Amino acid sequence: MPLLTRIRGPRDLDRLSLEELDQLAEEIRTFLVDAVSKTGGHLGPNLGVVELTIALHRVFDSPKDKVLWDTGHQSYVHKLLTGRRDFSRLKMKGGLSGYPSQAESEHDVIENSHASTVLGWADGIAKANQLNKRDSHVVAVIGDGALTGGMAWEALNNIADAKDRPLVIVVNDNERSYAPTIGGLANHLATLRTTEGYERFLARTKEVLERTPVVGKPLYETLHGAKKGLKDFIAPQGMFEDLGLKYVGPIDGHDIEALESALARAKRFGGPVIVHCLTEKGRGYQPALQDEADRFHAVGKIHPDTGLPVASSGADWTSVFGEEMVRLGEERQDIVAITAAMLQPVGLDRFAKRFPERVYDVGIAEQHGAVSAAGLAYGGLHPVFAVYATFLNRAFDQVLMDVALHRCGVTFVLDRAGVTGTDGASHNGMWDMSILQVVPGLRLAAPRDADQVRAQLREAVAVEDAPTVVRFSKGAVGPAVPAVARIGGMDVLRESGTDKPDVLLVSVGALAPMCLEVADLLDKQGISATVVDPRWVKPVDEAMAPLAERHRVVVTVEDNSRAGGVGSAIAQALRDAGVDVPLRDFGIPPRFLDHASRAEVLAEIGLTAPDIARQVTGLVSKLDGRFDRTAEAVDSVQPARD
Repeated sequence: MPLLTRIRGPRDLDRLSLEELDQLAEEIRTFLVDAVSKTGGHLGPNLGVVELTIALHRVFDSPKDKVLWDTGHQSYVHKLLTGRRDFSRLKMKGGLSGYPSQAESEHDVIENSHASTVLGWADGIAKANQLNKRDSHVVAVIGDGALTGGMAWEALNNIADAKDRPLVIVVNDNERSYAPTIGGLANHLATLRTTEGYERFLARTKEVLERTPVVGKPLYETLHGAKKGLKDFIAPQGMFEDLGLKYVGPIDGHDIEALESALARAKRFGGPVIVHCLTEKGRGYQPALQDEADRFHAVGKIHPDTGLPVASSGADWTSVFGEEMVRLGEERQDIVAITAAMLQPVGLDRFAKRFPERVYDVGIAEQHGAVSAAGLAYGGLHPVFAVYATFLNRAFDQVLMDVALHRCGVTFVLDRAGVTGTDGASHNGMWDMSILQVVPGLRLAAPRDADQVRAQLREAVAVEDAPTVVRFSKGAVGPAVPAVARIGGMDVLRESGTDKPDVLLVSVGALAPMCLEVADLLDKQGISATVVDPRWVKPVDEAMAPLAERHRVVVTVEDNSRAGGVGSAIAQALRDAGVDVPLRDFGIPPRFLDHASRAEVLAEIGLTAPDIARQVTGLVSKLDGRFDRTAEAVDSVQPARD
């Protein structure tokens, strides 16, 4: 009987021998490769933390003791050991989340996957434990890549201030976040990885000196008393101890016995301790180990034996951007690129290969990346900072006060904008067009297809006196959506064919094909519609108000939160222009969305062509004074849309 089938909770691990624990680790790796190859998911990081997770749950008593993960994509083994073995619908609707989830288990705490937050959480929970006189422990597992984030060091500064507050920080050091971790901290950890520990050095020294008559013992005591300087010389972990943090390690992160010993010592210490563990991302799976790009950090459906994709996908939004960046780099020497530890996921790998000296990986530090971009612009360059839309949230103050206030020509390219689906609430890029509306001078483009990505990226980098933003969706990019005319700076995608059309349908970004489908459905109801793509959604085009005035109703459709989004901006522009036309905005409701496919999420929130067409039909019917069954049906479902 496989050992894994006997593990229904962490305490089931207590009955296993060391040999059985090693067998369990191999079973878990086999399970992960088999399960994740069928669904896709974060494979490499979890293969690297198998022994570490086993040791954590052997030494600590979850859920009484809180085991926190940063980032949560390395929690699959934790899920298995806490009784969640059904990975058949991982990241799918109704299945397991790809991250910790409080709804799934009492063993989970932090649900978001925005890196570098775990130490702040741990600091707060440890303070609460102290005030409430709880005897439980807090363990924060943080990847070495997440330690490049400034928030981690802000938290460390506070954690170190309380010498009697128990808190164990486990640094999962695999030299990588997505790609190899960069920066001064990474170099420091590399030194620790490759330098023999001073404790072993002292142990051997003591053995020799104790056999030396007269001077041996005093000399050893002198050396041991000078251990701080000796420590920095032999294994320079002084950076952590200078903060007031006890340091243990480096520890072989695949040696369960050594891990348990180190974690048990840290648990007994009674104050903040760092346990530095060396792990191998993708361990035990040869295709992952041979993948130098990111060690199978995240995969789609793959053949488990070879690691090759089950099906090849067509061109995606990210690759279109990446190819155009290379062309721009060849044309303009001032174009430079910035990434926050995600060179390949945001499509800058080709640019980096062609222009390695013009790419800056700032680590998981979006705030620093934005400020550094301002400095690059001031220095006469045009930086393009490519980042997931959801992660730009973290750099809002810097976009506002460093880039926009100083009128710096910086282009932010937001990948995975709108509903992304399977990665859940923290990855949906649904706030960017709302947040950025308040930034003076900023210009924001939402391309509808690959041709527009290329065109609008070029328009963006031509702006040298203000920040520009180009945002696009996740996954495959569809066929080109041609314009039939242009009004002002807006593309007309469909003309109504009448002098006084009923509906002006404003289509934002990748939703253009759906908006054209809406227009077709309205046409079948005898409702005429003009479909326009504003292209640049901020500022609102001056031609929008007079165009809206020629229609009876304005309808906006965006892959962004309805709260403060493009629809709100257009409504305000119409009010300012004195245009009194009813406006209905469709978008994402202001709530966190559960993981599911993009299509399932859009259907759940009513952002589909039939849903929109039904509601617009009802709205036009009311204007006509026709309260038919269609209108009544629309009204009956309206509350579910908000």
